[in-house]
Amino acid sequence: MLKTKTISKQNMYDTVMKQFNKTADIIELNPNIRKILGITNNEIIVHFPVKMDNGKVEVFTGYRVQHNNALGPYKGGLRYHTTVDIDAAKALAMWMTWKTSLTGLPYGGAKGGIQIDPRDYSLAELERITRRFTYALGENIGPEHDIPAPDVNTNTQTMAWIADTYMSTKSTSERSHNQHVVTGKPVGSGGLEGRDRATGYGVYLSIKLLLKTKGEDLKGKTFIVQGYGNVGYWASHFLIEDGAVLIAVQDAHATIYNENGIDSEKLAQHTEPRKGSIKGFSEANEIDATEFFGLDCDIVIPAALGNQITAENAYRIKASIVAEGANGPTDNEGEEILLQNGVTILPDIFCNSGGVIGSYFEWLQNRNGELWQLEEVLQKLEKKITENFYKIHAEVQKREVDWRTAAYILAITRIETAYTQRGIFP
Repeated sequence: MLKTKTISKQNMYDTVMKQFNKTADIIELNPNIRKILGITNNEIIVHFPVKMDNGKVEVFTGYRVQHNNALGPYKGGLRYHTTVDIDAAKALAMWMTWKTSLTGLPYGGAKGGIQIDPRDYSLAELERITRRFTYALGENIGPEHDIPAPDVNTNTQTMAWIADTYMSTKSTSERSHNQHVVTGKPVGSGGLEGRDRATGYGVYLSIKLLLKTKGEDLKGKTFIVQGYGNVGYWASHFLIEDGAVLIAVQDAHATIYNENGIDSEKLAQHTEPRKGSIKGFSEANEIDATEFFGLDCDIVIPAALGNQITAENAYRIKASIVAEGANGPTDNEGEEILLQNGVTILPDIFCNSGGVIGSYFEWLQNRNGELWQLEEVLQKLEKKITENFYKIHAEVQKREVDWRTAAYILAITRIETAYTQRGIFP
């Protein structure tokens, strides 16, 4: 086993650029297209004032980075987190471009958010912050131009506020044609049945399909999850339903462990009144955070933030599968260690793509005035994810490369083909 304790200083933008350049070298990407894809199309920074509950005004900074729209409108989430800055938004936007391309969707990539900890604000303040941010973005978003969605610390309510604010800036006759300016809305406000579980379902399905290629199934497989938000919960829900055993969960406040299994539903009920914290869950023991990645298990699911698996901790991982529920959770140094140790990494641009596929279904539903049932949505998700899995699997076998490299080759080649066929204006 390769071991190293060299501490990684790499940020997410460094990670995504190294991944892109590695792939561009492998496929001998057209140098002109390489120049285009190596930069963002637009980087939008807005500063906007909001009156707080105490009557004082705070000025917030919001970001929206639009990386590329060669395949269709920009698409990507908005997150409310203290780590949001222009470099993080650029990295996440680029990952979205690869993700939408890989999944075969008619979208490009974008990302953004506000640099705040939403726990510091009341619900009324968050509504005013969100609405003012939407107004500040103005025509930089739109149902055929740039379609935001939920991400870290944003949810269906956030999307409902954005949609309502955006539509209120349109004339009465135009409002009904702008509902799909965001996806991830509440079902009662044009949202999609099953959108809440789409990302976690995709994580579960990607693991199940990988095990199937090895002649195995999920029964008795142990797994650990970092981050117990929407993705972590739903991935756990489906994995446990299929026979796997959740033995540890980590969030920003605690790391809990029970070798006999953790009940995902009870843990979800525990976190609800605590704004997502797993701390204090009585049916598991709290352990030191540094022990988490080294726990003896079959599957690791990082479903929190970027750059969590690095040279500092990758050598501790005993699992044979890392399924990236988060965007960019493994940096390049950490990945090198995992691959040398024989770990299969299901890359983020495939593993968590169920969310953007679900978003596409919602967008279509709104555009066409349709209503899709939950069973239909999950069937469509399974079909799309399974098709994409076997395309990547074939590339892995043909080129004898790791899963991320194979996924990147497919994603970037599709965009290269679009540019080659259309040419560069003028």
